[in-house]
Formats: sequence, structure tokens, C-alpha cells
Amino acid sequence: MVSATSPGPEPVPSPDPAPAPSPGYPVTDRVTPTRLRERASYDRALVHAILDEGYLCHLGFVRDGAPVVLPTLYARHGERLYVHGSTGSRPLRGAGPGLPVCLTVTHVDALVLTRSAFHHSVNYRSVVVHGTAHQVTDPGERAVALDAIVEQAVPGRSTDSRRANAKELAATTVIRLDLREVSAKVRAGGPQDDPEDLALPYWSGLVPVASTYGTPLPADGLDPSTPLPAYLSPAGPRGTVREESPC
Repeated sequence: MVSATSPGPEPVPSPDPAPAPSPGYPVTDRVTPTRLRERASYDRALVHAILDEGYLCHLGFVRDGAPVVLPTLYARHGERLYVHGSTGSRPLRGAGPGLPVCLTVTHVDALVLTRSAFHHSVNYRSVVVHGTAHQVTDPGERAVALDAIVEQAVPGRSTDSRRANAKELAATTVIRLDLREVSAKVRAGGPQDDPEDLALPYWSGLVPVASTYGTPLPADGLDPSTPLPAYLSPAGPRGTVREESPC
């Protein structure tokens, strides 16, 4: 993961200038679920909240006629996503002229246990983005994108690390995906047991799931006088104190 913080090229303006975007994304066939449509949402604020909570996505595309899905880092910057990659990745190099992709982000909030094995489920929040990804080549936009990717994973880190050098930047690919065809899908609430199963002697309920971060471990050879950054303290965004997601 590469950061390219200032001093450097002038920042690229926000990718979603006036007029202000509408409260919701357009509903298209590609972002309309075939099942449980009542769980789908096109609300812009909800989509942004789900994307902003994560930093790992799965990027799907077709290579040589076969589907490929890659886990990788991402960041939201206004109404576009920046996705981290390597110049050694042939499919991502092909994003220069435009690469049709599908990107997903998912958070699991709880395991839902019912008396019937059939009705077991998961409480989750997910986002699916369809579109055409393009390789970012402008130096200014690359700097903004790489800083955003570092900040998405570890808020505060992009200004607290060495700038990427020319060799590192040459080995890094960034692709851009505009948020145009987007949907969120959410499952929340408790188990839904069949009435005839309520008397069965099996436990039913929720098992909450939450992301937690352990105590930071210093690298071998780190100067013992180097302080732990505030953003890694227990109260920081990647500290050991984390709120559980609502079930």
C-alpha cells in the first residue's frame, strides 16, 4: 500500500462538484436484486456509510473469457472509488481503455440462528457497484487516490509515513470507478422461526459480529523511543476499543 502525501502535486478537485447529487442512485436492471428486493436501497447516504466503514473490497471482472475476483484495498473520494493494484496485474493494466467491473463491499453484523437449519441467516450490510473502471494516470489524481487509500485503512497514517518514491509509484496501479450504478442491501433484525417450530428445544437468537483491532506490535528494530501514534491508541479509529455494529 503506497502513500503519496504532500509536498507533491496540487490536489485534484473533488470529483463531485455542483450540482449536488440527488439523494438516491438510479435504479437499473443491474442493481435490482432478483430476491428480497425489500432489502435493497439506493440511498446515497447509506451507500456512503457502508463504503466508508470498510477498506477491503472484492473486484470482479472477466479475463480471457473467465470470471476473476480479486480482494484489494479501496477508498471512497466523493462519488468515485479508487482501487489499489499492482502494475504486475495484467487485468488492471487493461483498465486503461476501460474495464467493465463489479465491485462489492460487505460487513457482517450478526449470525442469525433459528430453530430450523433452513432459516439460519446473517445480518449484513453490503454495497454492489457496477461500472467501467479506468486506470488513473494523472500525477495529481494518483497522489490524491493513494493518500485516500491509506487513510481509508488507517485514518491519520498518510501524513505520518514516508512518501512513496518513484520506483514504488511505478509499481503501483490505481483504478477509478465512478459511483453511478450502485445499490445497498441490508438484513437486520432477529430470527424468523416458523410458528410450528417455536416449541422445539433448540436455541434461537443472534450472535453479534464486530471487527476489532488488537494491541499494536512494534516492528523488530523499531527505536523504543518511537511513540505509538494517537490514531492507534485504544480510543483511535483503529484502536482496541471498538463499538459493535448494530444487529
